[in-house]
Amino acid sequence: MGLMRNASIMVIAALGAASLTACSHSGGSHKAGRGSTPQATIGVNGYLWRATLDTLSFMPLASADPWGGTVITDWYSNPEKPDERFKITVYILDTRLRADGLKVTVFRQARDASGAWADAPTSDQTESDFENSILTRARQLRLSNIGGKG
Repeated sequence: MGLMRNASIMVIAALGAASLTACSHSGGSHKAGRGSTPQATIGVNGYLWRATLDTLSFMPLASADPWGGTVITDWYSNPEKPDERFKITVYILDTRLRADGLKVTVFRQARDASGAWADAPTSDQTESDFENSILTRARQLRLSNIGGKG
């Protein structure tokens, strides 16, 4: 099971890296010639995709769909707070790098008196903080890609 999970994470990371190359074209100056082959791209903005995977890399990944733009983590417990856990779903809504092209949903559970996990409220600020972290990382990736073209 661990080998399959590691293999799938490596495939997802490779897709994310390949998507950055597809994002680097501005669209206006690149024209395909007769003999050129169209490049396979993902269905969402590659910078947002890669930034999402980077930002959530500390959490176990449950599912990632680069064509639908959905990343779902598995439950994560901070070792310093073992009585609460978090799960995050990120929806990438656009092919452009835009602040409104991203939606983050954070789920939180806490152990009740019997030791069972029970849903607990989260702050809207937590979701905004994750969105801002992903957007900041996406901008960094875009700037490093632009800076590398010299």
